[in-house]
Amino acid sequence: MSDQNAKLELGGKISEFPTRKGTIGPDVVDISSLYAKTGAFTYDPGFTSTASCESKITYIDGDEGVLLYRGYPIEQLAEQGDFLETCYLLLYGELPTKAQKEDFDYRVTHHTMLHEQMLKFFTGFRRDAHPMAVMCGIVGALSAFYHDSTDISDPHQRMVASIRMIAKMPTIAALAYKYHVGQPFMYPKNQLDYSSNFLHMCFSVPCEEYKVNPILARAMDRIFILHADHEQNASTSTVRLAGSSGANPFACIAAGIACLWGPAHGGANEAALNMLAEIGSVDRIPEFVARAKDKNDPFRLMGFGHRVYKNYDPRAKIMQKTCHEVLNELGIKDDPLLEVALELERIALTDPYFIEKKLYPNIDFYSGITLKALGFPTTMFTVLFALARTVGWIAQWSEMIEDPAQKIGRPRQLYTGAPQRDYVPLAKR
Repeated sequence: MSDQNAKLELGGKISEFPTRKGTIGPDVVDISSLYAKTGAFTYDPGFTSTASCESKITYIDGDEGVLLYRGYPIEQLAEQGDFLETCYLLLYGELPTKAQKEDFDYRVTHHTMLHEQMLKFFTGFRRDAHPMAVMCGIVGALSAFYHDSTDISDPHQRMVASIRMIAKMPTIAALAYKYHVGQPFMYPKNQLDYSSNFLHMCFSVPCEEYKVNPILARAMDRIFILHADHEQNASTSTVRLAGSSGANPFACIAAGIACLWGPAHGGANEAALNMLAEIGSVDRIPEFVARAKDKNDPFRLMGFGHRVYKNYDPRAKIMQKTCHEVLNELGIKDDPLLEVALELERIALTDPYFIEKKLYPNIDFYSGITLKALGFPTTMFTVLFALARTVGWIAQWSEMIEDPAQKIGRPRQLYTGAPQRDYVPLAKR
C-alpha cells in the first residue's frame, strides 16, 4: 500500500481510495469500494486503464520496450535459455537448477502422447477446417479424457493438468497440421527436445528418415519463448475470467485459444503475411507505403508498431535476428514474398515517417516470415502462437486459483437501452 490516497469528488461528496505500489510500474488506485462509497462505477472500455488482478509473472513497459518474465529480460531468456526452462520459470517463479530442469524436461517429454482414442476426433473434422477450429475442439475435449486432473482445489491435480497441456499441445498442433495437409499422423519421439520433437511431428513422414536441422529447431524454440506470456492480454484475461468461475483447466485453455484466434490478437502474424501477398512484388511497395501514410486511406501496414510497445518491441529484436538466421540457413533468395518483406523492413527502419511514428516492424512481422520459411502455411501461425502461449495461460490460471483475493469475474456496464416499459399485447402493436 502507498501512504497516499486518491480523492474523488462526486455529487458534492469526497471519497478517498487507497493507492497501491507494484514492484515496478505505475501505481494503481484501488477502487474496489467505489460503488459502495459513491453508488457509481468506472467506465473503461477494453479495461485498458484497469488492473484486473495482482500478478507476479510478467511485466511490460511499453514506453521503454521492456518485457520481463518473473523479472528476467526476454532477451536474456531467448538468447541463453530454452523453452522448457522458460516454462519452468513461468510456472514456479524461479529458474530451475540442473536437477530440477532434468526432472521437468523428463515429465514434459513423457506426457507428450495423446490418448489413442482422441485421434478419431481429428478425423471428425473436414479436411479444410481451419487448424484453430480443430485446436479449440481437441483441447476442450481433453477434460473428457483426463478426469484425474480436473479438480482445481487439488494442487497435485493442477500440476498434472499443467504438465499435460504443455506436453500435449505440440502433439495436438502437429496432428492438426498433418490432418490439414492430408499426411499420416506422426507420434512424438522421447529422445528429441521439445522444439525438435514438434518439427519432427510436423514435417517427417513414415516413408523416409527426417533429420531435424538444429538451427531451425533453435529458431522454433525462440519463437515459443517470445510468445510464452504477455501479461493481461485478451486471451490471458479470457483464461482468467473462465477460470474464475471454477471451470476445469482444459476448458479455460480452450477459451484462451478461441480468443487468440481473432485477427487483432493471435492472427496478427497471419494478417502480416497476407498483406505481403497483397503487395505482391517489390516494385509495388511505394504505392502501399504511400497509402499507409494517407490518413484518408483505410489501408494499414500489418506487422508494424504495437498497441503496447510505443518503443521498439523487445521481442522483435530477437525475432529479426532469428528470422535472418533461418533465411540464411535455408538459402531462400528467390521468394517474392520474402523480398517484399525485407524491402519493407529496410524502409520502416530508415524512412523518417516510420521512425517518427515509431512504426517499427514488430514480432508478428518477423515471426510470420520465419514461420513461412520453416514451411508452415499461414493457417498454422495462430496455432503455433497458442502452443507457445499455453504455458503463460496456465501460469496465470494457477496464480489466479491460488490468489485468496480472486473473485468470479463480473464486469459492470453503462446501460444505454430502453428504460423500463410495459408489455403490449400482440394485437395492439
